[in-house]
Amino acid sequence: MALELLVPGGTGQLGAEIAALASDSVAVSAPGSATLDVTSTGAVIRAVAELADRARAEGRKPVVINAAAYTAVDQAENDHARAVAVNADGPRVLAAACTSRGVPLIHVSTDYVFPGDGTEPYEVDSPTRPQSVYGITKLAGENAVLASGARAWVVRTSWVYGAHGNNFVKTMVRLEGQRDTLSVVDDQVGSPTWTGDLARGLVELAGKIAAGNAPTGRVSHCTGAGEVTWCGFARAVFEELGADPSRVQPITTAQYPTPAKRPAYSVLSPTSWAEAGLTPMPQWRESLARAFKENAAAFKQ
Repeated sequence: MALELLVPGGTGQLGAEIAALASDSVAVSAPGSATLDVTSTGAVIRAVAELADRARAEGRKPVVINAAAYTAVDQAENDHARAVAVNADGPRVLAAACTSRGVPLIHVSTDYVFPGDGTEPYEVDSPTRPQSVYGITKLAGENAVLASGARAWVVRTSWVYGAHGNNFVKTMVRLEGQRDTLSVVDDQVGSPTWTGDLARGLVELAGKIAAGNAPTGRVSHCTGAGEVTWCGFARAVFEELGADPSRVQPITTAQYPTPAKRPAYSVLSPTSWAEAGLTPMPQWRESLARAFKENAAAFKQ
């Protein structure tokens, strides 16, 4: 099945990874926000129309994977309007454009839609109760997409890192070279997700949708398998660098206050992904090792 993908947010850490998967059977257009602003109705309508026409002319199946998002979690607390525009209004505009042209939409969301007070992995139908502006606006985007009438699927992920953009892994690499020790929160638990794995999963899902084998469930979870604290994650990064992981010292959330409230527990259940017949995600620690092997130069910049 030949695909024609449009990936808004295409120059971000996830979008760039999807773009790298382009092949003879998967054509990818991955514009960044400067080229395609998802808050611009006219621009979105034109982009989706061009996608549909191009796919039809080339005998491919069109799918939109929305990787555009306002992800500055703390900054969003004081930049509510922009967070709403990108995370809530943007997906609504995309869904409307996809509906009008009959193009399927995959919308990427986040673990932050949950309250973070659980003790077991969240299922797709677990109650949502976001605790930050970022989470609230991402949930609004989910709801807008699912209520739009579009052939749309929401994929929630968590703790994303990769070779492109800024992320936790790159920060830990930089700090390892600057400090003798560093303190990292050890009472927040989640599942690190490498963009390489996530991108492949999203393209696989797009292929199933295009082939008429779309999951019956419209929401799914796609994260690295297993769980760890931020401190444990940081120590694993040090191990990949050949550094002493004991240089990373545990602290509590209370000792590291931030403008936005972080989920204490945000592990997402893989059940929905498995039920959709999609390839299981690897263990997060295995993926971290592969990420460093494949992107050593990018992580050490």
